[in-house]
Amino acid sequence: MTDVVLAIAMALVVAVVIAADADAARHAGPGAYLFAAGFGALVLLRRRLPRTMVVVTVLTVFVYYTFRFAPIGMALPAVAALYSAAEVRRTGWAVGGGVVLVAVATYYRVTGTDAEEYLTPYDLVTNIALVAAAIALGVAVRLSREARVHEARAAEQRLQAERLRIARDLHDVVGHNLSVIALHSGVAAEAVGRDDDAARGALEHVREATSGTLHELRSTVRVLRGPVGGAAPDGTGGAVRPPDGTHPTGLAGVAALAEPARAAGLAVDVRLDVPDGALDGTIDAAAYRIVQEALTNVLRHASATRVTVAARVTDGRLALRVADDGRGAGALVPGSGIAGMRERAALLGGVLTTTDEPGGGFAVRADLPARLEGGAP
Repeated sequence: MTDVVLAIAMALVVAVVIAADADAARHAGPGAYLFAAGFGALVLLRRRLPRTMVVVTVLTVFVYYTFRFAPIGMALPAVAALYSAAEVRRTGWAVGGGVVLVAVATYYRVTGTDAEEYLTPYDLVTNIALVAAAIALGVAVRLSREARVHEARAAEQRLQAERLRIARDLHDVVGHNLSVIALHSGVAAEAVGRDDDAARGALEHVREATSGTLHELRSTVRVLRGPVGGAAPDGTGGAVRPPDGTHPTGLAGVAALAEPARAAGLAVDVRLDVPDGALDGTIDAAAYRIVQEALTNVLRHASATRVTVAARVTDGRLALRVADDGRGAGALVPGSGIAGMRERAALLGGVLTTTDEPGGGFAVRADLPARLEGGAP
């Protein structure tokens, strides 16, 4: 429909110019108006054959003037062709066509013998202005359209990044809490009938882990219902945070993470040398999630008796280490979350490595920037 409207408009403009000629009775006729319709019809080629449209339009202008019809200007009939070529990334063809039209018009009007055809500065400027305006408008429309497409793709990428972040958070939270639940359920099952107090304590840990998981899921739902891609008010860049009354998603919450493990008999040594305000909210939340996933792996796979969680900020970098005395990397199974931890660190400009400890056990080490340049991603 747009092309049809442009075609009709082009034909009408040329026809009006023909009819407005002072000597229309001599210069205008059915043939001239047929050419006007032809210039309009060429517009219908603008999407499929833009280069052909430019070439045929330029040649048609030359043919038109060989019949000595009413003057319509050299650039005016080609405006739609030049605009369309520039709009679909054929700018070189549009410029070439415009140059040919202006050059031919200038040559014949300078060398012509008819006083009415002699070139004036006004005619030259008008032709150049029409050619330049048509090409510039086509380029502007194309760039505007490409900018909208780029914005749409960027929005889609932000959406995917948000989904991945939420998926990682849910994996870490649910995986950790289910490990705690499984561990203490086993303790309760063994203690029932023999040590009811121990069974009740284990079941209380199960209840707390279940409650924490539900809190995290509700928090995730709030994030999904809110704006996508924007930073959370707490500066975590949209990371899922529990509601008031639960431990914070940051290194300050590591002590609370350690309690269920200690209650299950695992000795957890937490050594945090991180001054208040030393970390961006996003870095703090990522460090917490890395510790959470590492502790989950210890509970599930390591058969360890002791684990150390250490964090220190030095020269603008956060050094994070979670090490146990268990069975080492051989105890891990595919899907243990190592890849997710590495990806989380890499997204923040850091690096995460895993190694077997010399004296036995397994260690997760992360080196992260304390602050992000330019804000959270």
